[in-house]
Amino acid sequence: MTKSNTRFKEGFNQCLDLIDGQDVGTELPGEVNIAEMLNISRTTVRNILSSLNDLGIIDWQGRVKTILRHSKKAERFSDRETSPVSEKIEGKFLEWILQGDIPPNTQLNELELARQFDVGTSTVREFLISFSRFGLIEKKLNHRWVLRGFTKEYALELSYVREMFELDAVRNFVDFPDDHPAWEKLDRLEEEHRSLLDHIETRFSRFSELDARFHATLTSVSKNRFVTEFQDIISLIFHFHYQWNKKDEKERNEAAIREHLTYIAALRSRDGAQIQTEAVKHLSTARQTLLRSLLEN
Repeated sequence: MTKSNTRFKEGFNQCLDLIDGQDVGTELPGEVNIAEMLNISRTTVRNILSSLNDLGIIDWQGRVKTILRHSKKAERFSDRETSPVSEKIEGKFLEWILQGDIPPNTQLNELELARQFDVGTSTVREFLISFSRFGLIEKKLNHRWVLRGFTKEYALELSYVREMFELDAVRNFVDFPDDHPAWEKLDRLEEEHRSLLDHIETRFSRFSELDARFHATLTSVSKNRFVTEFQDIISLIFHFHYQWNKKDEKERNEAAIREHLTYIAALRSRDGAQIQTEAVKHLSTARQTLLRSLLEN
């Protein structure tokens, strides 16, 4: 086991989230299921479980992994340890443009950004080149860039793309057989939603990550090859809007969780009209919440 490995540390924290969302005495799912839930290898899962067993958080006996207690803050890896450089600059950049009141057409300089984000200029350049495909920034001469701006128009365009892709994807649930893997993923997501709802008073801030995984799961069944490309920016923007607007955060997140549960029930019904209705309703709510967050910010 290599504890310096970022993926291990990130998976370890995610596994603690999974454990903290369950009651003491509950059995964890199998290694394969945990690997799928956390998007990590079975080897990494076994390393994580071994560490959890050593810490006395779980009791691991063969196939049975029982939760003995919930985690302590000191047992988690810090954000600095779990985020690779590319993710750090991505987060810092989005936080800067979304929270810093940066007007459209602002000139960006690679050297200045590198100093501001405490990374190398090559890292900044690679990030900006990759991120420019989403239309928020545009490359100019002499290592300069122009921020087009996260405006109301951009938010609306992004929302409409999200709605188009997701509405197309969820139609597939009508014809999925009972043994399709999407149903198992939906079952686990529903469990996590209900657990978070039961602990909404203290864990409401965890919703943004769950929301991102929920919508990514829905769009992952799409047969459209361009969905994955755009899902990155969609998840980033909608994830960060939960973080930059703290007004009525608990109430907004609780309402969104309940909408998700209704949405899941509609998907299980395999009724195309009902799925369409609940999908449109929830995506419309998400769009209005995003716009309200943008305007209030």
